[in-house]
Amino acid sequence: MEQKPVTHETRQLYALYFTRFASSFGLITLLTLLPKYINLFDPSGVVIGLFTTGLTLAQAIAVIPIAWAGDRYDKRAVLLGSLGIGILAYGAFAFVSSSVGFILTRGFQGIAATGMGLLGLALVGELAPRERRANIIGVSNSWRFAAAILGTLSAGILYEVFGFTAVFGLLVIIISIAFVSVWLFVEPDTTRVEGFAFSDLAVNRRILTITSFRAQYAIAVTLIRTWIPIYAGVSALKGGLAYSTVAVSVVIVAEKFTNMISQPYLGQLSDRFGRSLFIFIGGGLYGIIALLVPFSPIIGAALPVPATIPLLGKLSTAFIPLVALNGLLGIADSFREPASMALFADEGADSGGVASSFGVRSIVWRPGSIIAPLIGGFLMTNLGMEWVFYAGAVASLTGIGLFVGILSYTYGRGALTQW
Repeated sequence: MEQKPVTHETRQLYALYFTRFASSFGLITLLTLLPKYINLFDPSGVVIGLFTTGLTLAQAIAVIPIAWAGDRYDKRAVLLGSLGIGILAYGAFAFVSSSVGFILTRGFQGIAATGMGLLGLALVGELAPRERRANIIGVSNSWRFAAAILGTLSAGILYEVFGFTAVFGLLVIIISIAFVSVWLFVEPDTTRVEGFAFSDLAVNRRILTITSFRAQYAIAVTLIRTWIPIYAGVSALKGGLAYSTVAVSVVIVAEKFTNMISQPYLGQLSDRFGRSLFIFIGGGLYGIIALLVPFSPIIGAALPVPATIPLLGKLSTAFIPLVALNGLLGIADSFREPASMALFADEGADSGGVASSFGVRSIVWRPGSIIAPLIGGFLMTNLGMEWVFYAGAVASLTGIGLFVGILSYTYGRGALTQW
């Protein structure tokens, strides 16, 4: 069979895919090592919060200026600058010796991760032809999920065997390879947007329509993704299943694995049959599956599933249903994510502001992702663990209902398959 030649566009895309891999690998590695730093520095409760807030606050602040710079100047140059900051940040983690140093370095990590993620995705969106955009974005997301899986499974092991220095040495190498790949294979970006593209895109009718769903969906996803491992790992007295750390890791990886393998294909289908239709299907399925999560013990008791799993030991009959449900959540999200990203890329490409379009997408997500943990903590402690999942399901279903209502009212009943 004759092999197809590797085109220059393909080389550019693979360099950008690896950039997304590198960004995700760094983020998940630090998340995995966070308990180690808490044990090492023994910070107060407020400082523990700052360990995470240092990252998220820097990301929130960096979105607008990085997106503006990407549209106003050369996206490739801004991406290379972000990768350079990432190399310095991950190298600096090896020398952190206090809580203050860790928080500050997390801030630089947040700036680098925002630039790598935002500009890498913007360049992928620009390079991808409109008729294949969701498929190509789905492939790009698959690299991100592959990094999350590898980082989740390998970071702790690497730390236990070799320590912090080896972990951050590996991260510096990975980010450096991404830097060289972008430098060698990605062409300079010649598109230029005068002024402030956010001002037009923030009131773009299509973007406003999709953000009507995305704002609520951020609450749903943050609640479900955060509380599934909590539900799996905390004690029965707190409403959980009390599984081991390894078992909880398996539960987490299930969602990332199905997301990774499903996104390219489902993105391809959304290119053919309509992006808004796949957002509707994905959001609806996500809400329905989330409702079932607290019933994992009942489902396990009703099905002929084992309570003892090889290599994991004795768990309970709820384990396999929980893994399966989290895997189904990954498939549901695979319907939604590449289609949604492609819609933002479509609007950004039409107006010449792809980076700003993805910047709007990122900003809309922030309020829900900040509010959701507060809602979840209140529901868990006052009403019970199951109410966290009910709230997440309601946020997803009402969000998709609002999206379809606005879409139909503004663009007509056929918009769900034509948009």
